[in-house]
Amino acid sequence: MLAIAGGPLLCCNKPSSLFSSQISRSNTGRCNKLMSRIETRSEKQNTTRNTRDSQTPKTEYKDSVFDLLFINGCRQAFGRVAGWQSPRSWNEGYQGMVEVSHALAAGKSAAEQQTAVLKGFPRVPTWFRQLFPYSDWGAALNARITPLFFSWLVGPCEVVEVTIQDKKLRSGVHIHKCRYLETSGCTGLCVNLCKLPTQYFFTEELGMPLTMEPNFEDLSCEMIFGQIPPRPEDDPALRQGCFSKCPTSSTSAVCPKLR
Repeated sequence: MLAIAGGPLLCCNKPSSLFSSQISRSNTGRCNKLMSRIETRSEKQNTTRNTRDSQTPKTEYKDSVFDLLFINGCRQAFGRVAGWQSPRSWNEGYQGMVEVSHALAAGKSAAEQQTAVLKGFPRVPTWFRQLFPYSDWGAALNARITPLFFSWLVGPCEVVEVTIQDKKLRSGVHIHKCRYLETSGCTGLCVNLCKLPTQYFFTEELGMPLTMEPNFEDLSCEMIFGQIPPRPEDDPALRQGCFSKCPTSSTSAVCPKLR
């Protein structure tokens, strides 16, 4: 993806991801039952336990043909990994993609979820980092690309100035209200299917340090190209609880999908 924006985005690099693959009947039945349980539980969810995700009305999006092309391509790519595909229509592609995300994460540990997403990222040849070593210019370029090509995934965003080791760079991207986080309503999907895989891919594979800082209060997110991500024990995103509206939410202090 953006070479940027997140696990879900990078799944769309190959044109073939725009076409669905055959899904086994056994997986289809299993995941249909799973999604049925998720939808039922979502309807009964107690929203008084944690109301941080109910402070603002849900954002309405009008996807263009090109937006839907990328959305449904990403949806198909997730479906191949999950072994199940949402029955939603082409125009409901984003919601379908999120449903497939839930199916992909079901029954997997945090590490297994992240590994599954990384399988969809493009392979980076060993010579890439030698030919394109890190530079402040490259960090700023990645930031400029993000709002132009990846708003279909994360919603409106803009390039901002950030400070990295006392140096000011325009290599930050402020996502006003992340569409994926808002639609999924799930802390675990945000961290395991987007934040951590994307940070790893850019930092370890491309040699472009990237830190993503989701705000679980207002659903915004900061992407900082050129900044090395924190260690897991120092990352506050890995200590977040569930959203009240998440269809698989828990009363535990930390979202179960983060374990």
